[in-house]
Amino acid sequence: MSERIIGILTEGLGKMLLASIKVTIPLTIIGFACAMLIALIMAMVQYAKVPVLSQLSRLYIWVFRGTPLLVQLFLAFYGLPKLGIVLDAFPCAVIVFSLNEGAYCAETMRAALEAVPAGQVEAGYCIGLSYVQIMAKIVLPQAMRTAFPSLSNNLISMLKDTSLAAEITVADMFMAAQKIVGRTYEAFWLYAEVALIYLFYSTILTLIQRRLEKKLSAYNSREAAPGSRRLSNESD
Repeated sequence: MSERIIGILTEGLGKMLLASIKVTIPLTIIGFACAMLIALIMAMVQYAKVPVLSQLSRLYIWVFRGTPLLVQLFLAFYGLPKLGIVLDAFPCAVIVFSLNEGAYCAETMRAALEAVPAGQVEAGYCIGLSYVQIMAKIVLPQAMRTAFPSLSNNLISMLKDTSLAAEITVADMFMAAQKIVGRTYEAFWLYAEVALIYLFYSTILTLIQRRLEKKLSAYNSREAAPGSRRLSNESD
């Protein structure tokens, strides 16, 4: 490897890391937080079988899971201005990533909610808990533990998918690499470098995921007591 390439990679590393801290990581955190809020609402609406809203949530999930993320980004950033709706690049990316990821997470949360035995809900009513208390103290905690591995995988996938935001002029880590490639024509080395940075971040999230999964597994083992006793403790 020549001194020129080493110099380019050294320069690129600093710019890419700066872009990741200023744009890529905030986009991932904000987008996923909003996605989880959307997912929880959509899943709860379906779990409760709320008339009309349940059908609308299914429609939303169908549309956003059935169309490519890149097309959604282009439609929002380049298409909406034709309707008089103009969004800056970063807020546009946050909205699209939130809606797209929210659709996938909503299905994960719905399945996790439905996996909680119905008998626990009935037992909650028997000991005098309201519907809100049952959801907050019994159903949601168990559902979140069940959904955690899948949601963690969604977060890692979303981190990598943020590279698509460069296509709508978001100055993220991948766009930083593209700009340097356009100036130096060293596509292989620079794209390999940015790939390694994404791999580094994904590895950190994977290690955190495994650590938390072990803790949840240990917690679930301690919670293996009869459901009636757990419900009694919750009511206290």
